[in-house]
Amino acid sequence: MKDFITITKALADENRVRILTALESRELCVCQLIALLQLAPSTVSKHLWILKQAGLIDLRKEGRWSYYRLANQNPSELVATTLSWTLTATRTCSQTRKDQEKLQEILKMEPDELCQCISKQ
Repeated sequence: MKDFITITKALADENRVRILTALESRELCVCQLIALLQLAPSTVSKHLWILKQAGLIDLRKEGRWSYYRLANQNPSELVATTLSWTLTATRTCSQTRKDQEKLQEILKMEPDELCQCISKQ
């Protein structure tokens, strides 16, 4: 029951669901997610921490960069079902479409360049 409650609390925020939809088909660095959501780095980090605690995303560190992806390393049945349901339910939402369009522009930037821009803000 505890895992279920943790997951449902993680899904109870629009920005966290937006993060999941952004990660559906790719791994993204924190700077790319900050640029997408247009939120403070500390706010995005908090959202990512909540999603990671719920087991919905995985973290990979490479040097000074942190990359996130949907949980795919032996996720529990509950996590796999939750991700499938969430992504299916949000696929046709207007916000998801807007985010995917914006993400295409963000992905054209080199991560180094993008992260430098964000750290100057």
